[in-house]
Amino acid sequence: MFQKEIDQAQVLVNALSYIHEFRNDVVVIKYGGSAMTNEVIKQSVLKDIAVLKSVGIRPIIVHGGGNDINGWLQKVGIEKNFKNGVRVTDQETLEVAEMVLSGKINKNLVQSMERIGTHAIGLSGKDGSMITVSKYMPEQEDIGFVGKIESVDSTLLEILLEKGYTPIVSTIGLDKKYHAYNINADDVATAIARAMKASKLVFLTDTEGVMEDPTDSSTVISEIDRDLAKELFDKGIITGGMIPKVNNCLEAVENDVARVHILDGRLEHSLLIEIFTKNGVGTVIRKKEEQ
Repeated sequence: MFQKEIDQAQVLVNALSYIHEFRNDVVVIKYGGSAMTNEVIKQSVLKDIAVLKSVGIRPIIVHGGGNDINGWLQKVGIEKNFKNGVRVTDQETLEVAEMVLSGKINKNLVQSMERIGTHAIGLSGKDGSMITVSKYMPEQEDIGFVGKIESVDSTLLEILLEKGYTPIVSTIGLDKKYHAYNINADDVATAIARAMKASKLVFLTDTEGVMEDPTDSSTVISEIDRDLAKELFDKGIITGGMIPKVNNCLEAVENDVARVHILDGRLEHSLLIEIFTKNGVGTVIRKKEEQ
């Protein structure tokens, strides 16, 4: 008669050991892809983050917003420009990017989290000089106000977490002369996870994980270390935008972050499944010596 309720209760019981294990741990979530553009998926992901908070885990959200930036550039008549996959950011583009990232997207996420019942604070890397950058010059080419992270001051994040707030961070930083720069969101999430010695760094993407065959979701590779990653790079299995993402993951696990996860943000409750179940979903990146 009560089988549905019993099954629901069993889910909670099964999650109990994981709740105890990760209680008070910091989890950094790089929020992007369809989780930002599809309202149904967005609300599902934010509710999952609220669940993490409610059981004592301390989440930090890092977000980008490339699609929204492109839309606003078009509205104001500024042509978007990319070189080698990186946005060329002149002063006008930077102003639009900061307006969209630190204004529209960031405060909308804060509003959504507050509506769910989780107190959140919207920040950029400018606040408290949290993220210090230098000018990024790929192959010595000037692409404008694009920043390379030099350091992260975690003081403000630690204070907010201690007071029970969920920080939501947009990807604008300052150089040593206090000029603003746009920064790659994956880089920001990785740097913050390292600075906070996070238990987990999670990348929410529009793919099931790292796959041997990108057209076949059944070929998801469940675990990767540096040796396997090199093999996958050499074989051309990890290509395109997944290359810098996996490199960020490897950098993180070799520098104070316990585990990194690449998850499909389109899958309902993928975040909870990954953290609170034995098998999880997606791809886990770990240190080579870890069993």
